[in-house]
Amino acid sequence: MLTFSKLRGIFRITVASTALFAFGSWQPASAARLPTAEELHRLAPATTTETLRLALNALQCASTQLGGDNQLLTVIDYSKPSRDKRLWVFDLKQRKLLFEEWVAHGKKSGADLATSFSNRPESNQSSIGLYQTGQTYSGKHGRSLRLLGLEPGFNDNSEERAIVMHAAAYADPKVVPGLGRLGRSLGCPAVRPQVAQKLIDTVKNGSYVFAYYPQQEWLKNSQFLAGQSCTVAKTPRNTRYAQNLANR
Repeated sequence: MLTFSKLRGIFRITVASTALFAFGSWQPASAARLPTAEELHRLAPATTTETLRLALNALQCASTQLGGDNQLLTVIDYSKPSRDKRLWVFDLKQRKLLFEEWVAHGKKSGADLATSFSNRPESNQSSIGLYQTGQTYSGKHGRSLRLLGLEPGFNDNSEERAIVMHAAAYADPKVVPGLGRLGRSLGCPAVRPQVAQKLIDTVKNGSYVFAYYPQQEWLKNSQFLAGQSCTVAKTPRNTRYAQNLANR
């Protein structure tokens, strides 16, 4: 026969076991497993697993060190010709490809293929590396999206250079038959008008944009490519920006 004291002991064990199970199975949202490069490649076969691996490493590093939105990831592969789709937006939580689009590069970066990149004002070249999206505004190209370059020496002059995502008729593939390529920007990742607003509104306010090109100097010196084991030198710029997003 079970006595009151024995029943009380069983109750305590049951409660403790339930709590231990719940605690052991709980994970914060930020610790949720990211998809692998191979998983993303199956969603977007025109990408390369190496580009996606580096993009995921950069996302892990930045979201760990700086915060921000790690559910969405935009990848631009400037090693591909402008006449091909080379911008992808992934929903990492839902394992979905949201956009696969054309994107223009800076007119001084190259013709169909971009081969030169710069962080200098007035260079009219694209910049590579990791960006964080900011707020939208209405400018001469309509609804536009501010991009904050996070990589010193590679893209951290993006604000001074007014590097933003915006719509442009020259980024429509309809121009390719006449030009043999897309039109070119002054350094901005311009997209076709038909998708610009939806794309911009999807990725705005704190998601990450990874602009890739196999430039050896950047590959060797980027502080974001080591993934979770990275250490990012916090600057007044990137910490201020992350704080502003957190306070929104």
